[in-house]
Amino acid sequence: MDPIRELLTRWRDDPGGTYRLWFLWEERLKNFRSIRRGVAQVVAEIETGTFGNAYKGSSLETAVGAIAEQRQIFKGADHAFLWKPKLRIPDIYENRDNQLAFARCLAACACCSGEDAVIAAIRRLDSQAIKGLGPAVANLLYFHHPTIIPPFNTAIVNGYNALTGAKVKLGRWEEYLAMRAGILALNAKYRDLLSNDLGAVAGFLFDIGSGRYPPPPLADDETTRNAWKSDLAQVRAEGAKSEKILAAARQSDLTHTEVQAWLRDLGRSLGFDVWVATNDRNRPFANGRLSDGCLAVLPPAIDQAPGADAIRLIDVLWLERGTPKVVGAFEVEHTTSIYSGIVRLLDLALGSDLHSPNGLFLVAPDDREGEVCAQLARPAFSRVGDLKVRFLPYGELKANREAMARFGQGIKAVEAVSRVLV
Repeated sequence: MDPIRELLTRWRDDPGGTYRLWFLWEERLKNFRSIRRGVAQVVAEIETGTFGNAYKGSSLETAVGAIAEQRQIFKGADHAFLWKPKLRIPDIYENRDNQLAFARCLAACACCSGEDAVIAAIRRLDSQAIKGLGPAVANLLYFHHPTIIPPFNTAIVNGYNALTGAKVKLGRWEEYLAMRAGILALNAKYRDLLSNDLGAVAGFLFDIGSGRYPPPPLADDETTRNAWKSDLAQVRAEGAKSEKILAAARQSDLTHTEVQAWLRDLGRSLGFDVWVATNDRNRPFANGRLSDGCLAVLPPAIDQAPGADAIRLIDVLWLERGTPKVVGAFEVEHTTSIYSGIVRLLDLALGSDLHSPNGLFLVAPDDREGEVCAQLARPAFSRVGDLKVRFLPYGELKANREAMARFGQGIKAVEAVSRVLV
């Protein structure tokens, strides 16, 4: 068998590899729109001159932080954007022309749809020669164009070089674009094991570059191939540990689903129509599906509202029976990015007048309240204070949901065990 094909097959089956832990993670695609919205806010603030001159506390920190939370492949994605005062890089905080060039590249890529236009926008940014602002920007662009722009980091570059024998260097757009051409060719050759979404092939390279797998030998001789297969067998022998990693991730997803089911059942008991997020509807739960007994479609007034794509992904919605009035919107943040959940609630609140005051809830483990408050304190969420988003701890929901279902009236029962976040 072709050694790369053999390694790809092993990678797809590895419980601890990026394919199963990140690429197939159901929450992954849910975060695309919220990250795009975060990037749009960066552009808007730069264009209007309100971005400021620091990374800390900026809308860019918020957007990049949300990317960095997307499991292992993006860990450390924020490092390239941190202000290094001694080196004065990346030079987009104190140089207005450079800042505008950065924003215009992001805006152009957000608006265009074709490969040529995206590459042209990158080349225009590169021509500005902004000190310290290199291909790490590709991690922002990937969430706009996952079939055109692969993610970028040191491990991906190392994996590409090890797999192909190339000598791609960090920090230069020309090097990145050359690597991208090679990645596209690799992806086309092994498309049946990869995806149109370049996150898959980037994850494969990341796992090689981070040392999870030995790269196939470049020399084609039996001794070298046998040595590589021996090394690969050692990785396979560590599968039990990987299974534990995947089991922990699945348990996290199960807990998220269980809390959604609590909210589904409580909403129905209180007499509301209930909506479960589009991407979660078919999740198995108990002896059926998570969406059993829930709305199959949202009322047209919501389904056609601005931001409807994000509203459909809110974990659970309670609606007044037979109307488009949203009484309660619940985002369950078990271990996932709190940022993305807040953005989806904002899309509902700011995109229509169909939600009730005091009806926006972040539902999370009791010990995440501090993390939730820290996110809401970001300047990017300055409007949240007006919306009275409430924190609903798992503990209160678990302890009181049966009593609320039997004796509660409307949303007041939930308000009583939650608290407003400011």
